[in-house]
Order: sequence, then C-alpha cells, then structure tokens
Amino acid sequence: MNESSTTRRILLPCLGLLCSTSSLCLTQISALCDPVTKITVDAASNRHPISPFIYGVNFASKADLLALNSPINRQGGNNMTTYNWRNNTFNIDSDWFFESLPGFSLNLPTSLVPGQRADSFIGDTKLASSEPMITIPMMGWVAKLTKSNQKTCSFSVAKYGPQQKTDRFYPDAGNGKHADGTPIVGNDPDDAYIKSSPAYEQAWVKHLMGKWGTASNGGVRFYIMDNEPGLWHITHRDLYPNGVTSGDYLGKFEACASMLKHTDPGASIVGPELWGWQDFFMSGADQQYWGAHHYRGNPDKDAHGGMDFAAWFLSKLNAYQKAKGVRLLNVFTAHIYPQGGEDNDDVSQRVQLIRNRSTRSLWDPTYKDESWINNNIMLIPRMKKLVADNYPGTQLGITEYEWGAGKDIGGATAQADILGIFGRDGLYLATRWTSPDKSSPVFKSFQMYRNYDGKRSTFGNVSLADKTPNPDTIASFAAQRTSDHALTIIVINKGFTAAPVSIAISHFKSAKYAQVWQLTSANKIDRLAPVSSARGSINGLVPAQSITLYVLPSI
Repeated sequence: MNESSTTRRILLPCLGLLCSTSSLCLTQISALCDPVTKITVDAASNRHPISPFIYGVNFASKADLLALNSPINRQGGNNMTTYNWRNNTFNIDSDWFFESLPGFSLNLPTSLVPGQRADSFIGDTKLASSEPMITIPMMGWVAKLTKSNQKTCSFSVAKYGPQQKTDRFYPDAGNGKHADGTPIVGNDPDDAYIKSSPAYEQAWVKHLMGKWGTASNGGVRFYIMDNEPGLWHITHRDLYPNGVTSGDYLGKFEACASMLKHTDPGASIVGPELWGWQDFFMSGADQQYWGAHHYRGNPDKDAHGGMDFAAWFLSKLNAYQKAKGVRLLNVFTAHIYPQGGEDNDDVSQRVQLIRNRSTRSLWDPTYKDESWINNNIMLIPRMKKLVADNYPGTQLGITEYEWGAGKDIGGATAQADILGIFGRDGLYLATRWTSPDKSSPVFKSFQMYRNYDGKRSTFGNVSLADKTPNPDTIASFAAQRTSDHALTIIVINKGFTAAPVSIAISHFKSAKYAQVWQLTSANKIDRLAPVSSARGSINGLVPAQSITLYVLPSI
C-alpha cells in the first residue's frame, strides 16, 4: 500500500483538531489552517423580539406559503393602483401597453365576479395560516372594459395614431409614444378607466369585511395605501402625466386612510410605499422637475418649507393624529432594489461580491452605496430616525426588495443575510418581490429561517447579540426560540472558499451537542452530524457560498 492511500493522522493546530487525510482533502486542510473567523454570541445582550412578518413574500401560492412557513403575503405592485373591484378588472399600466383586462388572475380563469382576484388571494393566503396584505387604489381612477366586457387601452392606435411599439396580441394598443419616441399627451382617461373615490373603495372594504370579517376578527389585517406614488408620472402617465405633488398625495392618503379607519378601525394601514432613494427626499412632482432640469431644483419641496418629502409626510400625519385623535399610518414602508447591477441573474464573481456586499446599504452608516446613488443609504436606521423625529410609534416595513441571482447560491447567501439583518435591526414587516421559485436556493434560504427541517421549525424569535469581524465574507445572526429555549445561529459564508469558524457563546447553558443544518450550491438543505457545543464553543468549517444553521438545545 503506497503512502497516498494510507490513512494518516495529522494535527491542525489552527483549530486544535486531530484529523484524518482520508476524510479531509488537501484543500479542506488548507482552508482549516486559514485564519479562523471568530464569532461571538451573547445570549444576555441586546435581546429583542424578531417580528415574524419580516419573512414575507409577494403573490405566493398557498403551497409556497406552506413550504416557506411564511406569515405574510402581499398583493401589491403597479397594476393594483387601478384595480376595479366591482368587475375584477385592472390596468397593466406602462408594464404592458396600458391595457385594462377582464378578470385576469394568476392560476385562475377569467372572471368578472366582484373582488374575485383579491378574494381568491385572501382565501389561499389564509388557508396557509398567513396574513394577506391588500392594496387600496388612491389615484382616483380604476380600470374599465368595453360595454361587451372586452379589454380596453389608453393609447389606441386608431385614435392617437402610429406609435413606437404596439402589443402584437392587441395591435390597437400602443405604448403611448409617437413613432419618433416623443410621448403622446392629452389622452382621454375615459378610454380605459372610470373615476373612483374613497367611497368607491369603501364599498370594497365593506365587501371584504362581509366575506372575511373585520381586521380584529380574522379579516384583512393589513391595507396598503396604493403603490409607489413618486413614479405615477411614469408607470401611470396615461392618468398622471404630471408628477404628484406633496399636497395632492397627502390629500389622497388622508381621505382613503381616514375612510378605512372609520370603516374598519382595527385595520393596520401601510404606506406610503416609497419606490426608492429619491422618494425619501422629493415628491413625484419634484422628481419629474429634477429630471427635466439637469437634476436641479425642487419647487414643490420649497413650497413646503424645504422639508424632505418623507419627513414632511410623516409630520403631517402626526399633526392629523394630534388634531383628530386618529392614527392614519401604522407601518411606514419603502421599497429597495440594489442599483449597482446586482439586481439581475449575473452570477459572475465580481457581481456576486457586490451583491453580497451591498446588503450593507440596509444598515451600515459607514457603507457608501456603490451605484449611482453614491451615498450612505443606511435604510433601516434612516427610517427609524424619520419615524422617531416625525411620527413616533410607527412601525417600519420594506414591502418590495429583491437582490438578484434568484436561482443561484450567491443570491441565497444575500437573501439569508437580508433576513438576518431584518431580524437583528428590528424591522416589523418585509415582503420579498416576489415569492422565489420553489426549486431555487433562494427559496431554501427562507426555509433555513422558517422550515429548515420540513416540520416548520424556525430560527429563534428573540434576537441576541452576535458579532463577526467582516460581514462581507462571513455574516452571522443569533436568536433564541421562546417555544423550547433553543439557541439558533445562522452562519453565512459569502466567499468562494471554505472557511473555518469558531463561535464563542456566553450566558447560555446548552446540551453537549448542537444540530447542524446546511444549504450549499448542491441546492438542498442537509442535516449534518451534530457538533460539540461543550463549554459554550463551536468550531467548524463552513463551505464556500453556504448557509449553516446551528441549533443548540437548552438545558
């Protein structure tokens, strides 16, 4: 027997382990002897609840909600802005030729039954023991059909002339731009819409209450006040060619929100659904003006004392509550999509590194975003300060986000990092756009927090202090379950090589061994052999681009 096939015992002083070359390849041995990432967990420090609503998604099916064990499901997006509940119709806005369609809903036959699209969504969501979020239109127009219930469009070629692009399946529907690319102006909203009002939407809320109950008695708990008003002049330019001003938006919000609170007082109102970075500072009117004037000038902001839009909006709602005793906003929400080229399917090493680094824009005041934003976003701390300064007591939510590489392990490590950040930093509610593909690593990254064993076992619901030296390479999050007092630790290796880790745990008495669950590029969640957790320490090797969960039973 030659030496290469002989089992040899060698000491790895970097971890104090005695290992066999028959079970560790040379690359693993090399990784083990790399500098060890030291993680510290203190079970007595920085304890605070983790809201279950941070593990939400958009438009998930009943089956996916059950597999994800996801507690909240959002029905939102651009086309909900013009949803007409009376005939179950909506307009697909600039996403698809401004067409109003009859009764279309995912996985459902065409139907003109009032409210069917939302009712089916609510029913499936509740069957999965999840909370539905329903969008209330505020713009003042909702979609309509022809008298024979056929689809309509805002920019008919027959009426407005040849256009830059048309729908090959519906050639009369154009994209609202002349053949030379200039926008068509002065179109008639009556072509594809009818007028709406808070009273029109109140009838829908009453329909929902009649079918599902009140918010405090098993009905719809979360109502979203429309979607991304700062972009209405782009996404819905057939109705709102001029950007919405601060005052106009506030008036619409107060009218719809007060209607809702009067109709179903127990409902939680969610808004204003800021589309992104610019929305924090400028109304839609100022964003449109800014773009047309070489990124200079904010006349709408100037007319409101120079206050940034989000701060002004929150302060006005605060003043409304003090004057009338009614809170019109329960959850202050924004959307975030990374802007540095990582919000796509690019899985090159360069983009993967950016993707997993840019999650710092959610929390880190020292991180300057590497996109055109070129600023310190620190989204969650920013939102916390806005609320503390202008409308104390308001919860925080991120109702749309997506970090790319949805079918790759690199997207999964970014997603796992995001969920850990949401819990650690005290976000109340978050819903990913959209529900990830069930076969993907990103789907399984959710399951690592919510259903890692297929029996709906979860990451802890009380966040604990957890420190790691460089979250760009190894991120870590710790929590404790109140159900069985187990301590759970997620370790995310964002890098392209295996890495040794050493976890020191204080103020927690655990059993001698910890369970280990792991997701790698093999795209399955494996249960590994238990590891020693004696004397409050765990030593191990985490594979390249992996998510490892340690579950330490309490004694």
